[in-house]
Amino acid sequence: MTHEQFHVRIPLGTAIVDQFLGLPPHPTKCQATYIWIDGTGEHLRCKTRTFDAAPTSIEQYPIWNYDGSSTGQAIGRDSDTYLKAVAHYPDPFLGGQNRLVMCETFDKDMKPTATNHRAKCAQIMKGIAQQVPWFGMEQEYLLLDRDGYPLGWPKNGFPAKQGPYYCGVGANKVVGREIVETHYRACLHAGLKIFGTNAEVTPGQWEFQIGCCEGIAMGDELWMARFLLHRVAEQFGVIVTFDPKPAITMGEWNGAGCHTNVSTAAIRAPGGMKHIEAAMKKLEAKHQDHMRMYDPNGGRDNLKRLTGRHETSSVDKFSWGVANRGCSVRIPRSVAEEGKGYFEDRRPSSNCDPYAVTGMIAQTCFLGL
Repeated sequence: MTHEQFHVRIPLGTAIVDQFLGLPPHPTKCQATYIWIDGTGEHLRCKTRTFDAAPTSIEQYPIWNYDGSSTGQAIGRDSDTYLKAVAHYPDPFLGGQNRLVMCETFDKDMKPTATNHRAKCAQIMKGIAQQVPWFGMEQEYLLLDRDGYPLGWPKNGFPAKQGPYYCGVGANKVVGREIVETHYRACLHAGLKIFGTNAEVTPGQWEFQIGCCEGIAMGDELWMARFLLHRVAEQFGVIVTFDPKPAITMGEWNGAGCHTNVSTAAIRAPGGMKHIEAAMKKLEAKHQDHMRMYDPNGGRDNLKRLTGRHETSSVDKFSWGVANRGCSVRIPRSVAEEGKGYFEDRRPSSNCDPYAVTGMIAQTCFLGL
């Protein structure tokens, strides 16, 4: 198979010119990149400003505005939309004193925009803080060439069927490891709680895990990790899609999810299994409400993925079981044996909003206990 069949040359790790012309980061000034979720509820935007010195607390970042009519969050005649900093991290691309700043979005009346699920999630997490909720999310994604075709797939056909790609090693089994390893290092540099990474079942598909994170930090860190992944892939001329089931993978290929691992202090303590079982009853009663919140399009995206095949449950019926990856919620075998630990909600789609997902789980299972 020749390189000419692909728009991006593989392997990706080729020599590049220093884009900063050998200039080091400024010794005192700070470039702060404000990052936010746009009107789609799944895509990110960013812009950068200069501070004379790096802020030392989140309160030191001023509210900033942007053109919400260009992001699907306002109309052109009244387009000023506002950014409020909520979390900041060292910038692994610019280095020095520079920062990446996760923001909430607010409309002209300083009310949360329609896709600002963080505001409600933060209130819920504050209400259950005494239960010490921990989350870990497993983010699957697919790498694409710039023509929208999966990276490494033959342009006029399909790869060999699934089987050798999951956690694979070798140029005939995996593609894009250069992006994956660079992203991993960028997450570590930014101080994110990245747990690990692996190649997934579909060729060109990968996963990284963020957590354990307490409360609202889960959403902050996963969105920032997604931003870092997009930025790394951008430097290689590659596209990242979080679509749970792109059209090209509608055949015998696994979709992409964002399995969410959940626990509280009571669930992690001896006897925690009874609290897990209680949570299962609550999740079952609210199944359809959760499905509407588990992707950014009211549950429509997950209809393509949750078919009861390819290691998924049925979208219509809630189920749970021990070590069963065909259930809505999986209880790891080690948890069942020890009688404590955590549970894994396998329903969220890969393009879900982690604020919406963790907020919904916390509200259903733990709020008011």
